[in-house]
Amino acid sequence: MMLQSDFDPPVGIAEDLGDGIRRILAPNPSPMTFRGTNTYLLGESGLAVIDPGPADEAHLSAILGAVKPSQRITHILVTHAHLDHSPLAARLAEETGARVHAYGGAQDGRSAVMKRLAASGLGDGGEGIDHGFRPDIRLADGESVEGAGWRITALWTPGHLGNHLCFQSRDAIFSGDLVMGWASSLVSPPDGDLTDFMASCQRLKSVGAQIFHSGHGAPIEDPLARLDWLIAHRRSREAAILKELRSGPATAQALADRIYSDTPTSLMPAATRNVLAHLIDLMGQTLAAPIDPLSSRARFSTV
Repeated sequence: MMLQSDFDPPVGIAEDLGDGIRRILAPNPSPMTFRGTNTYLLGESGLAVIDPGPADEAHLSAILGAVKPSQRITHILVTHAHLDHSPLAARLAEETGARVHAYGGAQDGRSAVMKRLAASGLGDGGEGIDHGFRPDIRLADGESVEGAGWRITALWTPGHLGNHLCFQSRDAIFSGDLVMGWASSLVSPPDGDLTDFMASCQRLKSVGAQIFHSGHGAPIEDPLARLDWLIAHRRSREAAILKELRSGPATAQALADRIYSDTPTSLMPAATRNVLAHLIDLMGQTLAAPIDPLSSRARFSTV
């Protein structure tokens, strides 16, 4: 089993993962994307491309260069509308004639509470939403797409983003940014919803897949253990937030400063949005409530 810290494949080279799956690493490493975005090619003749990645001409060339003379790209599938996953889909479609499949645009799939928050003026936290993304074909939960020698079923798994899909192919799941091995998923309201995230993790536990191929990092070879860790990790954050709130009302930023004391300064905005996601989830559980009008700067207290 490869350690996530050992995952460092060459950029732009199609690596064979077996079962008709190849992976190409995009040239966009960062503290939020690890080594970069994983683009997957599935099939032997007619190919599906999963998560074309960022708008990068070198990566486009790498994808097209991985197509053998006996192959062609017939389908493009996108897990979600973040700038490191979806923008290259349109260019790839232009080059190949393949149509783009996804759940919907960047704001599709938002929960009712997140729609209310967005309507009240809560904007995104700067995580890189691809607001212009529009698929050619919208995939419903449980809908399947077929190509030459492969079949993929779309699983609507909101949480990291409302329009997030995972794609199941036999005993493998392409898990996008919902489940990654190198880090926990960012959940930032109003685009991310922690209540949905926890439900999506629970759903994937029931699917019975043997391996997850995520949007960033190495394959997850024990997906049930990883899902259990993600759920437990979130529960521990919830407990830490409630403990701090029992000392008195606090904002998401103040709570993040106390709880994420070892986190680099550059990642604190993301940590603060994660805390906000927890506070909104705790509202739904009637364990916490805002003292001020609900916003990213509102003070919360226990109920």
